[in-house]
Formats: sequence, C-alpha cells, structure tokens
Amino acid sequence: MIKNRIISEELLNQKDSNKISLLIGARQVGKTTLLKQLHEKICVESGKKGLFLDLDIFTNFEKVSTFENLLNTIKLNGYEEKQKDFFYLFLDEFQRYSDFSITLKNVFDNLKNVKVYASGSSSIKIKSQVQESLAGRKIINKIYPLTFEEYLQFQEKTNILEQMKNIAKIKGAQLDKTTKELRKELESFLIFGGYPEVALSKKGEKPKILEGIFDLYIKKDLVEYLNIRKIVNVKKLIEFLAINHGQKIKYEELCQVSSLDYKEVLNYLDILEETFLITTVRPFYRNKNKELVKVPKIYFIDSGVRNYFIKNFNESRLRGDFGYLFEGFVLSELIKKGKEEIKFWQNKNRQEVDFVLEGKEIIPIEVKFKDNLKSDDEIGLKVFLEEYKLKEGYLINLSSQEKKGKISFILPFDLGF
Repeated sequence: MIKNRIISEELLNQKDSNKISLLIGARQVGKTTLLKQLHEKICVESGKKGLFLDLDIFTNFEKVSTFENLLNTIKLNGYEEKQKDFFYLFLDEFQRYSDFSITLKNVFDNLKNVKVYASGSSSIKIKSQVQESLAGRKIINKIYPLTFEEYLQFQEKTNILEQMKNIAKIKGAQLDKTTKELRKELESFLIFGGYPEVALSKKGEKPKILEGIFDLYIKKDLVEYLNIRKIVNVKKLIEFLAINHGQKIKYEELCQVSSLDYKEVLNYLDILEETFLITTVRPFYRNKNKELVKVPKIYFIDSGVRNYFIKNFNESRLRGDFGYLFEGFVLSELIKKGKEEIKFWQNKNRQEVDFVLEGKEIIPIEVKFKDNLKSDDEIGLKVFLEEYKLKEGYLINLSSQEKKGKISFILPFDLGF
C-alpha cells in the first residue's frame, strides 16, 4: 500500500511552477519520503529529466555548492539549456549550508527551465535565509506529523478509514458504541502520535523510536546546528512545557524552572516553535477590560512527542491528562489542515472557549473528552456566541453528533472547518 500524504497532490501540482518548492518540517516527519515519491512520479514514471541529491552527504553538496557547480552537475545528468520541459532537481536537507539559498536564488533567476524541490528541518536560520534570498521565488510547504486519517492509512486500517469518511452521516447522542473501533485507534494515536516511523512500528518499539528521534533532534538541531550551549536548561524548559501541555503558562514561571532569563526563554520558545516541536495559542480578545489578553497556552504539535518528554505512554484509564491530549489533538489536526489563525478565549469570569478560528468568519470550538455532556460544558460557548453575536459554535466530544440551538455537537473524526 503506497503511503501517500494529504499534501502529496498539492506538491505534485507545483511541478509546473518554476518557483522553488520548499518542504519545511521537523526531523523524521516524512520530508525525504515525499521528495523521493515526487522524484519517482515526475522523473521515473513520467520520464522527465531530473536528479535527486541527499545534501547530508557532503560530496553531493559539493556538486551544487555554487551556481557553476550546480549547472555543470545537472548538465552531466541530462539538462540542456534550451530544453522546453523542466529539469527537476530534488535536494534533501538543504538547511545544513547557510549560504545555499543564494545558489537557489541564482537557479530561479537564471535557469527558467529548472524546477527545484528542496527539503529542510525548519529553524530560525532557514527562515531568515529564505526571507532574504528567496522573496517571491518560493512556495513554502509545511510538513507535519501524520494526521489521524494518514495514520489510519499508514496502519492499513481500510475498514476504519471507510468509517471515518462516513462519520458525518451518523446522528445521535450516544454514539460511543457505534464508533468503538475509531475510538480505539484514536486513543493509540493520542498516546504515540503521528511520526511515520512510529506509526509503522510495533507498540513495544514506539517509545524507543521516539527516543531516537529526539536524541537526534537535541544533538543535531539544538546543539550542532543552532549552537545552543544551555542544553540542560532548554531540556528543563521542554519538560516543563510537556507537563503543562495545553495549559496557560506565564513566561516568568518558565524562567524560574529553567534558570533562564526572560529574553532567553522567549528566544528558546521561538526555536522550539520554528523547529515544529510546539505551537503557541494566544488569547482572542476585543475588550481588554473584560477578557484575558496576555497569558498564552503552549501545546506540543505531536502528542507522542509530548508523552515522550514526560515518559508516560499509559492508556487513558491510567492517567489524568487525556483531556489535554485530546484538546491538543484537535489543535494539531486543525494546524495540519492549514488553519493558522487559532486562538483561545477567556473572560474575567473565567468562562472559556478552547479555540477560536479567525478568518472570513469567527468560529468558536470547545473540546470535551467526554461521553456524557452536561449543560455546564456549553456555558463558555454560549457566552461567547452571545458576546460576539455569532450564529454557530462547535462542541467536539466523544459520543454526540447533533445540533442544539446554536451549538453543533460533533465527533473528533471529521474536523473540516
């Protein structure tokens, strides 16, 4: 079974644009596999001329380290300056070389019949390089761990995938028995997360694989590439964030537990966010006198990563944090589906809405890891809907899929907002 990703079609559609297609994401989320699949479909299956280079191998980097070297290399591999079709160049791990974006700029400016796909682990350094050198010349594709749907595909759970695709058709207030198989897979996903290698491994091997991924993350990204010297302090910071996943956190508290000063904490939080480890959700507000405006919530993008840092891979009945894991899952699924303007809301009476999507319209979303909902679970949504004169809000839960007044109760398996 071919392990296609949701973003695969979008990446393939970019083959007809001479803009440089960048695949940016954390280590081990599947960027190299996506590049290889693109090379296979475009060059091997369709017969287009092209070349794949792993720039982790220094001798490969030397072949493209300057514009002249790159031009000679692609000529050796079939490129002709007057050819009408694109020559496709696939470059894996381009972020290792700080000046390489200049070479990519020269390719775009001078070789209109060369299409480049390049992947890299995201960082603040890449961001600055890309913004300065490739303005107007790039398409940025953010590659995340697997969505729940992709996870089921990787697991080859064909029957359960079919159930998920039909989930919007069912209605009722006690659907927990009907969706039992989906629930079981979702719990596993919440415990071990969506890194492809983890998804494809046996249950007993998953924690060890996560350990290997993040030993490499700390060694390669934090120590070698970003030259972080206070690694013990940063690990304390990460562990505290993991323990408080999805909770409101004051920066002063982070300073205290990590023994870092305020500016250092902000800098390291930026690094953790730019390397796709965490995401920060800030308050939504219109009235500073009535609503929370400062304190953010910080979530890990992948629940398996979060559980790795707190060393807890127990099932839901043996732990008290599954509500936060479930909340983080909803946030992560929204991010993976392209929702970037996501905030949370709380007023001075401590009434809350977990997520507020901002865009053409405001969409409030409450998340409850519950089978049996109570009227109290709707209060935050009702207050928010009234305050902002909105027509509809959503309550994501485990067993109810129906509409009551302005609130749509939905299951967590189809989050196509």
